[in-house]
Amino acid sequence: MTPQDILRVEKEIILTLKNIYDPEIPVNIYDLGLIYEIDYTPDRVANIRMTLTAPNCPMADLLVEDVNREVGKVKDVDSVNVILTFDPVWDKSMMSEEALLELNLL
Repeated sequence: MTPQDILRVEKEIILTLKNIYDPEIPVNIYDLGLIYEIDYTPDRVANIRMTLTAPNCPMADLLVEDVNREVGKVKDVDSVNVILTFDPVWDKSMMSEEALLELNLL
């Protein structure tokens, strides 16, 4: 797999993540800043390091399940590992400008 192939798949993963929404906030998880790292390996594994808006988020299992399922559908992804972390702790400064506008925070 070439470096260009890896970049193509990572871009496709980002587009996929932009279609997964936090059920409590009308913004996708990528623009919310919940995705800390995407590491797609040549052996076709997508490692996604992510957080939640709060450690006690009642939607945690649902969001992790959505990421696993949807990223697993991306062409050339054979396996998905979601690593849930709370370091650093999420805050609204991690949101994209689009998300801030959507929520009228700008």
